[in-house]
Amino acid sequence: MNVGRAKQAAAAWVRSQAARESSFRGAYFSGSTIGMPDEAELPASSDVDVVVVTGEAEAPLKPGKFRYDGTLLEVTVLAWDDLASAESVLADYHLAGSFRMNGIIADPDGRLGRLQAEVARHFADEAWVLRRCAHVRQRVEAGLRGIDYGAPVYDKVTQWLFPTGVTAHMPLVAALRNPTVRRRYPAAREALQACGHAGAYAELLDQLGGAALAPARAERHLEALARTFDAAADAGRTPFFFSSDITADARPIAIEGSRAMIRAGDHREAMFWIVATFARCLKILGADAPGLLPAHVPALEEAAADLGIASDGDIARRAEATLAYLPRLWATCEAIVAAHPAIVRPGR
Repeated sequence: MNVGRAKQAAAAWVRSQAARESSFRGAYFSGSTIGMPDEAELPASSDVDVVVVTGEAEAPLKPGKFRYDGTLLEVTVLAWDDLASAESVLADYHLAGSFRMNGIIADPDGRLGRLQAEVARHFADEAWVLRRCAHVRQRVEAGLRGIDYGAPVYDKVTQWLFPTGVTAHMPLVAALRNPTVRRRYPAAREALQACGHAGAYAELLDQLGGAALAPARAERHLEALARTFDAAADAGRTPFFFSSDITADARPIAIEGSRAMIRAGDHREAMFWIVATFARCLKILGADAPGLLPAHVPALEEAAADLGIASDGDIARRAEATLAYLPRLWATCEAIVAAHPAIVRPGR
């Protein structure tokens, strides 16, 4: 299926389902498909990101991933307050990229269109790009300083892994690229190479670990994850914000998408989403099938150990090492911003 056909399916879902809600205030495309031409092929391991805006004071739990007319959608819900002003969107590295181009699906009162036009006008301003890079850095720092060492192992691994992985978003934001989720490391490598900083990638990837990891070992972890994934998808009942990522519909992204990365030579990079998905699966089993945990926890522990995380002490040491690394990453990103030809500087 090409991107244009997938977007048509997403727009049809918005019109037939989301727009029928009395609280509906609009919808727009997000994620990687925004910048893709309609004729491009949508990989089987990709979905179409849609954001629905609600007039409710607080957004409900997102619908997440589901299939509609043969297309895998990933639907998130935001309250209008989350899009309070162009300035607040421009400063938020998760939100700003969605408004760089006009990906609006529905806009009953024109407010999304006005917001999009203002954000697009200033998206590449140097000051806002640096603000978004600072937002990335703040997310890393807050996450790594807030780890709960009394939590179950799957929560501790998650609390270390995600802020560590957010470091890959900083060069993407500096280079005006989409801060993708599952493929963040290959995307960061491409951005660094394109901006003349290929040598900075090794240290970025070292924050994740796995320097000695062989592709066959990553495949072994993936096969173990597949078994855990199927158990969690079958058992899951408790609603988590990531619940729709652990379903039969989402399986091609987590499993086959990771397999494709390994076989493309990105086996270390693939470990980010393998371990993240492992931890989420165990979170589901812990809530809905605790009797199955003993059979699956060792597989997560083995995968984390191959990233150098085998104890609380390892987590603490690695968190501190990444915090110490951030000034070097920041300097690289400042250099990217300073030299990027599309970034608008004062006086231009």
